[in-house]
Amino acid sequence: MFLSALELRNIIESSFLPKRCLCSLSQDLSMRVKVYSDRVTDQVDLDMSGIDARHLNGHREISELIVDLRSQIDQKTSKQTLHPDRKAF
Repeated sequence: MFLSALELRNIIESSFLPKRCLCSLSQDLSMRVKVYSDRVTDQVDLDMSGIDARHLNGHREISELIVDLRSQIDQKTSKQTLHPDRKAF
């Protein structure tokens, strides 16, 4: 990994602005990314763990990860829009 953990976290977290994103990196370079729906609530749009940060050696790999994470958020959002939870009355 060419970037420091702080640089990597900053790139990933800032890529989800204006949403709130928390990125943590363990000593074994396993990463967890949590993206919240907004800056006020604690509703989680994405909670992905077990990301191997050893493969994030450059901007291309980081960009591909961000695109993948955004795609997962979009898929989750579209599923909720198409099939909203219905409460029985």
